[in-house]
Amino acid sequence: METHSPYTSQGRRGGGPVAVTAVEKAQARDVSLRRVARLFTDHRGRIAAVTAIIVASSVIAMAAPFLLRAVIDRALPERDLTLLSRLVAGMIVVAAVTAVLGVAQTWISTRVGQEVMHRLRTDVFAHLQRQSVAFFTRTRTGEVQSRITNDIGGMQSVVTSTATAIASNLTTVIATAVAMAALSWRLSLVSLVVLPPAIWLTRRVARLRRTITAQRQRELADLNVTVEEGLSVSGIQLSRTLGAGPALVDRFTASSARLVDLELRSELAGRWRMASMSIVFATIPAVIYLSAGLPGTAGTLSIGTLVAFTALQGALFRPLTGLLNVGVSLTASLALFARVFEYLDLPVEVDDPPRPVTVEPRALRGHVRLTDVTFTYPGSDTAAVAGVSLDVPAGGSLALVGETGSGKSTLAALLTRLYDPSAGRITVDGIDLRDLRLADLAAVVGVVSQESYLLHATVRENLRYARPDATDAEIMAAARAAQIHDLIAGLPDGYDTMVGSRGHRFSGGEQQRLAIARTLLRNPRVLILDEATSALDTETERAVQRAFDALADGRTVITIAHRLSTVRHADQIAVLDHGRIVEAGSHESLIARAGRYAALAA
Repeated sequence: METHSPYTSQGRRGGGPVAVTAVEKAQARDVSLRRVARLFTDHRGRIAAVTAIIVASSVIAMAAPFLLRAVIDRALPERDLTLLSRLVAGMIVVAAVTAVLGVAQTWISTRVGQEVMHRLRTDVFAHLQRQSVAFFTRTRTGEVQSRITNDIGGMQSVVTSTATAIASNLTTVIATAVAMAALSWRLSLVSLVVLPPAIWLTRRVARLRRTITAQRQRELADLNVTVEEGLSVSGIQLSRTLGAGPALVDRFTASSARLVDLELRSELAGRWRMASMSIVFATIPAVIYLSAGLPGTAGTLSIGTLVAFTALQGALFRPLTGLLNVGVSLTASLALFARVFEYLDLPVEVDDPPRPVTVEPRALRGHVRLTDVTFTYPGSDTAAVAGVSLDVPAGGSLALVGETGSGKSTLAALLTRLYDPSAGRITVDGIDLRDLRLADLAAVVGVVSQESYLLHATVRENLRYARPDATDAEIMAAARAAQIHDLIAGLPDGYDTMVGSRGHRFSGGEQQRLAIARTLLRNPRVLILDEATSALDTETERAVQRAFDALADGRTVITIAHRLSTVRHADQIAVLDHGRIVEAGSHESLIARAGRYAALAA
């Protein structure tokens, strides 16, 4: 499906694995300024207003040197107090008006910049939400976080101030140059000799800063990965039990030290240019004074003109330096835009169909059928699932068993459309899963897996995550059905108890029952239990199994399990081996056959 956005020139559905890493693509990407400018398309009116304010402010500010010349050449020598008062009042009015216009300009430009930043952040987050599981399995979590926080955050000064800085400085430079020419075109030529060396130095610094910026952002991503891996609950437990804490500290320290070096190089890359420019800028007024005293020009300029021109020359070099600095910042920031656009350009491998089938999820019966389904993971030469065909009537139950790596969890992933089959089709009530909206599919197919991921939030918020509009009564009813309500009610804060990072406040069995309650709130017609009790002790398993029985009532249930005791009552059992079904039937028939299933049950 083709998509259109101000960030991407073209999107595509399907695809497969990304050929190179995100870092390599970001390095190779050539971001055009036109594409960056498209970020501001929706704000043209406000940008036009800012430009008008800038032009008005620059024109008004140009009156100050002429007022100064009149003060020196006329009001003071002639001791004209009335004229002097008017000129001084004019200077104050000019300063006040330009200050007010500056405040308005800053407010509008900052607002525009922040809205662009907001859209970038939300669009990257939303686009990553549409990525397949394959993307996240090959991408470090810290890398993803770094793109959204560090890279977009690093754009802030460029996005919020670059457009206005360019307009402001350019307008000021033009207005000042015109005013200088009006005062003395000969002295103007002397002032402008600084331009060629300034532009040459700026281009060199800009290229150097862009390279360093790309290196710095990659280092920040590595730092984020270290924090994510080392300071999560699981990471702390792992480092404590393996004694890996000192090694993690050394890794973090080395990464942080490299960041210090990159920051120093980035800052110093422009300091020698600024030092050189400062010397040149300081030389220009001296040359102007010398020019005014040369035999050919002596007596042709009044003192007021010379002072006003010198003031204008100082006013010219400030915006001129600002323009050059903006060029450096913008060039350096292209490395950040490259990294962000690289994520926005990622193809969506599993997406909503162009013309989805309209369904009422609660009206579906839950008849699941797999027809000659084959799937190969990206980058693999061997099919994880090959030619699998299964038929599970509505309200029926199917158990998938087999050794580790036989393809059971892959089938579960295909049934929930975490991946799409390479060949064949999967249907619910005759509708291909690829023809359903992902949101509708999530309402039809529910999953309880071995690892119950819980948010660092309250029990109530964790349960309501499945259905934001669920009432407290519905939440409690789901918890009762999952055999967990009494435990929650006995906690000091009840349903407002904080679960803790990844649910560590609760035991494994309690986490499972919370996950079951969460799934019950969704009320799916098809339920997948992916080895949901394999890590539990016998007593806890019984409690969770009772919750499963309540959850499975009236639904189509597909169970994946190592413990065959949990699947013996299934309507049909399929035994998988290397992605293929080698046996299928009821528990009794498979035992009587004395084949692979009987060997697993022995």
